[in-house]
Order: sequence, then C-alpha cells, then structure tokens
Amino acid sequence: MANNGLQESSNQISNTQEIPERQFLYPNQVMQTFSDKGKEHLDTNTSSRLLLSLKAGSFMTFGAVFSVLLAIGIDAKGLTYLLQGLGCTAGYLMVFMSRSVLFTEVNVLLPTSYLQKSYWRKHKYVQFWAVAYIGNIIGALFVALLVMMSNSLPTEFSKEMGTLLDKKMQFSEHGWIGWFQVLLSGILANWLIGMATFLTTAARDMTGKILGTALPVILFVAGNFQHSAANMGYFSLGIFTSDKYAWHEYILLNLIPASIGNIIGGAIFISLLFSYAFRKEMRR
Repeated sequence: MANNGLQESSNQISNTQEIPERQFLYPNQVMQTFSDKGKEHLDTNTSSRLLLSLKAGSFMTFGAVFSVLLAIGIDAKGLTYLLQGLGCTAGYLMVFMSRSVLFTEVNVLLPTSYLQKSYWRKHKYVQFWAVAYIGNIIGALFVALLVMMSNSLPTEFSKEMGTLLDKKMQFSEHGWIGWFQVLLSGILANWLIGMATFLTTAARDMTGKILGTALPVILFVAGNFQHSAANMGYFSLGIFTSDKYAWHEYILLNLIPASIGNIIGGAIFISLLFSYAFRKEMRR
C-alpha cells in the first residue's frame, strides 16, 4: 500500500511537471520568419527604407571604429581577430535589434518564393536592394565624417586603420585574379553573416541573440572574408585616415566584387537551400 502511494505521488508530480519552454525557433520557423520580415520590408515605402538603410550604414561604421579601437596595441593575432570580431558584432547587433536594413539582408530575408513572383515583385526586390545599398554607403560616410571631425580618436587609430585597410585591399595586388578572390571571399562572408541572421532570429532571448551574432562575425573577421556592408564602414573611415588608396579603388577592387559574392552567398547558401530543405514544414 505504501509503495502504491509513493507511485501515485510520483505520477502526480510527473503529470503536473511542465516542460520548460523552448529558447529557440526551429529552422523552418526561422525561414518562415525570414519570409514574413522580407514581405514587411518590401511593403514599406521608399523613404522609410532609405532611413533604415542610413541607420544600418551608420551602425556598420560604429562597429568598424570599435573593432579598430579594440585592436590597438595588441600584438597577438588571435586576440586581435577576436577583439576586432567583437567590435564588429556591436555594429551588427545594433542593425539586427533595431530592424535597420543592410543591403545584404535582402538576400537572407527574402526566401526564394518571393523571387519567383510576378515582375512587379521582382522589380520591388531590385528597388529595395538599390535603396538599401545607397543608404548604407551614405550612412557609413556620414558617421565616418562625424567621427573624424570630432577628433575623439587616439593618434594610434590611423596606424591601426592603415594595417586593417592593407589587409582588406591585399587582393588588389593579384589583378583580375584578386578581383575574383574578393568575390569568392564575399560568398563566404555573407554565408556566415546569413547564419548570424539565422541564429539571431532563432534565439528568443538577448543572450542567445548576442552569441548567435558574435560567433559567425568573429569567424568572418578572423578569416578576412569580405563583407561589403562591413567594408563600407572601414573604407569610409579609410577615406579620412589614409591616402594610400583612392575611393574608386575601394569601390572597384573590393566593394563591387564583394557585393556580388555577398548576393550569391546569402541568396543561395542561406535562402535558397534552407527554403528548399524545409519547404514542406513551412507554412502553406
């Protein structure tokens, strides 16, 4: 009888015990969220998109400043990469959490189903991409100008900035081969940033979102993979701190091939593959 009573009590505890709520979204839920967010972005007016793009470009420059400041005086390369990655993470987190618009976000938030709609939808997609790209550049330049005019940065900043710019522009020494190397590097960069978006969207608390953003960002910074949105921030600062490279070299030799690679990396390796893999589980 005593054993039966214990068993009944145990069953009652087991029946009343609640399973803790999941702290992340499943992949198919993340992809559906991408689709919904993409539609929301497409349905906003052009002026709102431009403002959100300006904010994103501004945050990228803040992240670039932070990453350079953290690396000043650090000799160990591994630690330098870690700190630079953490600095960039601050910029991406401000973008993700404020729902600002990076042009590369188009390639991640708009699953393949949106690209196969009628022409007007495709045209709206291209318009959104163009407005985001232009807005990101203007926002990045604006913050870089304010930062340099404020004269707030230490004298070591320009030297550290020069070292980082050399690393970003090292591909230009290889001619056309270097141009295609930047494109391939851009694919890798936006594949990782796409995963940062994926993990940040999947996380349901602030700690998860920070970690989900930081790990892929640190990896792409350490690997010197070329992400055009981040480079807009670095190159905007470079225009005011170094005369080694002209503005058109930044654009022609890095931003253009990196942007092409970013489109491929985000659209194919994130949106297309995940949308196809989870197509049966996504909302019908």
